Amino acid sequence: MNFNNKKDISPKYLLLALSIICIVLIVLSAFFPKIMAPVRKYTNKFIVPVQQGLHHAGDYVQKKMDVFGDVKELKAENEKLKKDIVNYQNDIGKQEAELAELQELRDLYELDELYPEYQKTAARVFFVNSTGWFNEFYIDKGLNDKVYEGCNVMADDGLLGIVVESYDNYAKVRAIIDDRANVTGEIGNAGNMCTVEGSLQTMSEGYLIASDIDKNAIVSVGDKVITSNVSERYLYGITIGYVAKVEFDSNNLTQTARITPTVNFTDIKDVLVILDRKQEVNY
Repeated sequence: MNFNNKKDISPKYLLLALSIICIVLIVLSAFFPKIMAPVRKYTNKFIVPVQQGLHHAGDYVQKKMDVFGDVKELKAENEKLKKDIVNYQNDIGKQEAELAELQELRDLYELDELYPEYQKTAARVFFVNSTGWFNEFYIDKGLNDKVYEGCNVMADDGLLGIVVESYDNYAKVRAIIDDRANVTGEIGNAGNMCTVEGSLQTMSEGYLIASDIDKNAIVSVGDKVITSNVSERYLYGITIGYVAKVEFDSNNLTQTARITPTVNFTDIKDVLVILDRKQEVNY
């Protein structure tokens, strides 16, 4: 016999047959419950596991939906946290800037207290001519603030430079490290005279040169160097720096010292301008 000639049962007939069987079972179950009890017991072996499987599947789907909802909520919270972090970072940056400015003002106040005998005004640097060094720059105070040519300028713990040009609302400052600058100074408690020479080349190595020191002068590392009273342009007693090294010159008549300035000439924001002047001179 050839079984390949068998025809498949049409799905619609199969569905009709199953429907008839279900109707028959419902009628029998209603009118003959005792007869259908064994049938129900038999069919429960197949139906209950299916129901349990469907129940588990429903729970699984529900859990996945809950997780999906949690993920959406977490994403929203994450985005909010990111925005909060950015805002906090901005606030911190602003507070740090305000603290830095406050510290600068405190430093200026402390510097002002070191020289109570002079009248001063605070000013801010707004433009620098050079790159790398503040050897020549502009400040936001001028003639209207009684800032004139010849006014000494201080920063950090001592002498920064001198005003060489002044206009209504701003002025030009030349620092003591500039190649054109020189300051008559005194070294140590004995007040040994010297000339502090401006030089960007030596400043690149961290020091200025104090020359013309008498050979008999006793100069030691760590001695303070201040502006001399005999200087024509600079007021007396402003700290220039400290001796880092001293040696005799080849002529055996003078000594030369390396001076570490008290001012950081690579980063200047606020300065104190001494309104008192020694005399008016041309620069």
